[in-house]
Amino acid sequence: MRIGVNTLFLIPGEVGGTETYLRQTLLGIAKYFPGVELVLFTNKENDTVLRRDLTKFKQTKFVRLNFRASNRYARIIREQLELPFKVRKSGVDVLWSAGYTAPFFSVLPQVVTIHDMQYKRYPEDLSFLARCVSDVLIRMACWRCDYVIAVSQFTKDEIIKFSSVRKDCVFVTHEGVDPLFEKKPYKKEVRSLLKELLPWEVPYILCVSNTYPHKNVHMLVDAFSHIMDVIPHNLVLVGKPRLGEKALQKSLTKAKGLRRIHRFDGLPLKKIKALYHGADLFVMPSAYEGFGLPILESMISEVPVITTKKASIPEVAGRYAQYVDPLTSEQLAKKIIDITKWDDEFRSNWVKDAKRWASKFSWEKTAEKTIDVLKAVIKMQ
Repeated sequence: MRIGVNTLFLIPGEVGGTETYLRQTLLGIAKYFPGVELVLFTNKENDTVLRRDLTKFKQTKFVRLNFRASNRYARIIREQLELPFKVRKSGVDVLWSAGYTAPFFSVLPQVVTIHDMQYKRYPEDLSFLARCVSDVLIRMACWRCDYVIAVSQFTKDEIIKFSSVRKDCVFVTHEGVDPLFEKKPYKKEVRSLLKELLPWEVPYILCVSNTYPHKNVHMLVDAFSHIMDVIPHNLVLVGKPRLGEKALQKSLTKAKGLRRIHRFDGLPLKKIKALYHGADLFVMPSAYEGFGLPILESMISEVPVITTKKASIPEVAGRYAQYVDPLTSEQLAKKIIDITKWDDEFRSNWVKDAKRWASKFSWEKTAEKTIDVLKAVIKMQ
């Protein structure tokens, strides 16, 4: 089997969990299915990164399109007009588009992964033009592709609700969690990395999230501001500024003790892992997730998680997260205080159970289910 992979959406460091999904699934396919050939259609920004990931696997080839995906509209035009020609010339059996959209005019069987329908549920996260373009392209992908992959049952239900795709054409393949998050670095190494970022000897609450409005990072800052006088923790925010930045800045302006709130953007993975391992608590107050990978990354790192009962989150976190319901800054503050009062034995048992749960989600399983869907499409022809 020869699989073409449309990676044109990927701008390394900019697209969040969809980058992790693509790179880890490709590594899983290359590692566990050596008989499957992969032909990656890349852009100027991601070609080097993907070659570094996969060049060691001899069954992997690369076809670079000569443009930058940071120009979104250039990417759309290239994906719709140039990519089908490159795909047909490559001799692949099927084209898998891993980031929401797919070429309309391709003559080959196609599969597309749709990670969420955020633009429908939270239109304020995008400009009017971006919403319209997203709607057209995602509807086109659902109509044109033979099968759709959803990263959760919740996302499958959303895709069916907001598009014309048939229920039996959408397949759920959960994301995995990188086992390297489980392998704690030596304490000395963690200490060294954390000392470069913040006063490592002070306990801290961690949140890894870009500041889209529905992520409610501002609400976490409000909650932290309410309880700063009764807990010793700092607050660490990791993520890029997005359209919810205005609300976050307003909360930061009102917050007392700004020196106890630390923000980071663009950290290398080894420092993000160190932040997970050093955290006393992880909080993700998001109202919408297609999957919610940081929850599993925290669990596998043996860090208690506070989150919401919204969207796919209960599907991913099970009974191994502490839920805030209803989602308010007051309830969030109360839950944070409750967990800081856990005794050592209860905390130890809780994080061990959560870790076992998280370890069931693997990229090997994601790769296997993805291959199953791609094989099924080929057999249909």
